[in-house]
Amino acid sequence: MTPSRDIGRLIEIMAALRMPGTGCPWDLAQNFSTIAPYTLEEAYEVADAIARSDLGDLKDELGDLLLQVVFHARMAEEAGAFDFGDVVQAITEKLVRRHPHVFGDERSSTPQAVEGLWERIKAEEKAARNGARQQGALAGVPVALPALTRALKLQEKAGKVGFDWNDPHAVLRKIREEADEIEVALGHASAAGRASSVPEAAAEVGDLLFAAVNLARHLRADPEALLRATNQKFERRFAAIERALAAKGKTPSEASLEEMDALWDEAKAQERRGVPNSE
Repeated sequence: MTPSRDIGRLIEIMAALRMPGTGCPWDLAQNFSTIAPYTLEEAYEVADAIARSDLGDLKDELGDLLLQVVFHARMAEEAGAFDFGDVVQAITEKLVRRHPHVFGDERSSTPQAVEGLWERIKAEEKAARNGARQQGALAGVPVALPALTRALKLQEKAGKVGFDWNDPHAVLRKIREEADEIEVALGHASAAGRASSVPEAAAEVGDLLFAAVNLARHLRADPEALLRATNQKFERRFAAIERALAAKGKTPSEASLEEMDALWDEAKAQERRGVPNSE
């Protein structure tokens, strides 16, 4: 079977991989639950390629993500639920329905107005699906979302019904309050001789993280993207430490914390001066 630009060829390949008797044993052994982690992983790899501005890698990762959609659709078709065409039909109907300012008579000239229109239509769709069944303001946020993203979604929903801070400074005060509570909890643990077991302090760290997500939201920043960038910064600076130590014939485990701290500060200073860290 030859490659093609036609989506139909990808669907045919997936069907062949899932064909009992002649297909791939691994693909045949999969189900929705076993494939779901790969779907999440591929979505993250798409986000990573975007963060690195690597369009060549993005093309490959989008292909991997598309394969996940085709895989799930094929298993659903085998179960008699729906097929890939039904997936396309559903999303095209949704896009037309949620863009009346493009495909209908509605007029929304700003991104903010479009976002409000989208949310209103989405809420109407949800109400129609649920009928008379009542749902809370926080309903509809998937539990499987990454914790930072789910915290952001929950805060956004609460904010829409008025449960929100007035400005970033108020959130920053909450962060300081949560940090103080961690310090108090650590003091309690030390006084009780439980320095190695501090569940109270750990719980307070969760509150601190939730407050930090809230601050990112008020600054109109994505906490997941911010943390990814910080992770990359940490990796970059630690690699600079390793290179500097290697030049001295040492490894991090052979260096003191003070020595590594000094090298960290040096790497940080070089970045601020715009000096690239050589690989």
